[in-house]
Amino acid sequence: MAELSHSRASNSSSWNWLKTAAIVVAAVLALPILVVLVNVLIGDAEVWQHLYETVLAEYVSNSLLLMLGVGLGVLLIGVPCAWLTSMCEFRGRRFLSWALLLPMAMPAYIIAYTYTGILDFAGPVQTFIRDITGWRYGEYWFFEIRSLGGAMTMLTLVLYPYVYLMSRAAFLEQSANTLEVSRTLGYSGRMAFFKLALPLARPAIVTGLSLALMETLADYGTVQYFSVNTFTTGILRTFYGFGDIAAASQLAGILLLFVAMLILLERYSRHRIQYHASGLKQASNRRIVLNRKHTGLALVLCGLPIVIGFVIPVVVLAYWAAFKADMPGSNFVQLAWNSFYLASMASLIVVSLALVLSYAMRLNRSRSVKASVGIAGMGYALPGTIIAIGTIVPLAWLDHRIIDFVRQVSGERVGLMFSGTLFALLFAYTVRFMAVSLGAVQNGLGKIKPSMDMAGRSLGMTPFKVLTRIHVPLLKGSVLTAMLIVFVDVLKELPATLVLRPFNFNTLAVRAFELASDERLTDAAPASLMIVLVGLVPVILLSRSISSRSGHSQ
Repeated sequence: MAELSHSRASNSSSWNWLKTAAIVVAAVLALPILVVLVNVLIGDAEVWQHLYETVLAEYVSNSLLLMLGVGLGVLLIGVPCAWLTSMCEFRGRRFLSWALLLPMAMPAYIIAYTYTGILDFAGPVQTFIRDITGWRYGEYWFFEIRSLGGAMTMLTLVLYPYVYLMSRAAFLEQSANTLEVSRTLGYSGRMAFFKLALPLARPAIVTGLSLALMETLADYGTVQYFSVNTFTTGILRTFYGFGDIAAASQLAGILLLFVAMLILLERYSRHRIQYHASGLKQASNRRIVLNRKHTGLALVLCGLPIVIGFVIPVVVLAYWAAFKADMPGSNFVQLAWNSFYLASMASLIVVSLALVLSYAMRLNRSRSVKASVGIAGMGYALPGTIIAIGTIVPLAWLDHRIIDFVRQVSGERVGLMFSGTLFALLFAYTVRFMAVSLGAVQNGLGKIKPSMDMAGRSLGMTPFKVLTRIHVPLLKGSVLTAMLIVFVDVLKELPATLVLRPFNFNTLAVRAFELASDERLTDAAPASLMIVLVGLVPVILLSRSISSRSGHSQ
């Protein structure tokens, strides 16, 4: 009995430890958001007045127009492609169903550099036009790539997969009986799509649209390179150019309101509109067989986003890297090492904390633990600029307190310990990408029966030992997937890295951005191509996962 009581006390202590750890981790990860909000609330009225009179209107209008253009673009590409690949049968459908995900591997700022090199005045397209027509500058009209419309186009090409993924999943889950009933009512295929399938998929479409718009607000490299003034460019310009952290924080606070509205919109759409599958056969088992003419149209409609959003940029980058760019030397090796080191460290930290948070919620589903896990996952919805500003402010304050304390005690001078070091970068990455890891780990834990926990406890294991000795081996696939996705996301992250990187420390993403900003587009190709090729790995895993879940419905 004494041993049993000791075991129960040990288990209770472990539960309390996990609960406390979850709450503490969530509180620390919420710090950047709280810092931004506090700076907004206590902001100087003169700063607000200056922002209002000078740049605020331009930032708001450009950000709203960018969201409007990208929103329309991703809907016009993502929803029809999802319908065609899930509800119609035509030659090439299986290939297109996963190939439409490939542009997800292409960061927006890299596709922007690539198409600028192709379509700019000195690029091959306009040069060819001038050579065959004899026209000179100003004698013909050509689409201006470095513009708000160009930014909309570039972001649309890489963000439509969010809408495509969500819409396709919704279409695949719809009951075939629904469409059969529509035929008995005299609905044509087009009427069934607009009056039945589309309304049923609306919550999923809105979710995908919200994700795409959040990424639009978070983008920095594209809008900065195209000289489109949005909140992200304004925040970094204020921070770097004027050194005004208060003004940068207040701009970040306004951007945070935009993000909050998108989150509320997405949740409102799911709360107000709920549809339930009938549990009968899926619509994908009764696909509409397209004739030759319609097959050609479907191939063009689904193939163009792949060619324009992935094939052409990759081919151009490969050509530049092989024949135009300077040969990568030791500097490139150092950049690659910095990027891979940072991404590896961040993925290890993020997944370890995600395991603790997810397991704490599995053992204790109290409101405090659920709220902690929810708070810890908020960072992914926030742009890197917000997290960077929210990180640098408290860490700089802490560093100065430590410096003052050491000087008073010993008279010695010490350098920065947190801000301006890799610690700040890793902390920001953890805040930004925790949600990605949480989703994968929680999905894996949900597949493990509770009886496994009970069996471990009956053998006298503490909850921590159950996690490390039973769950982690069973979660190997989910953990590796989470680590890989975080790894690639960190590799592509630009604004947070620009703000928080240590002095004289560069990554592949930062170097590509710097070279492109200096108009050395071909020299930026090796770093850009490396990022794209590594980014292909999670896209391939995602497509395989969808294929395995869909089975014959693919």
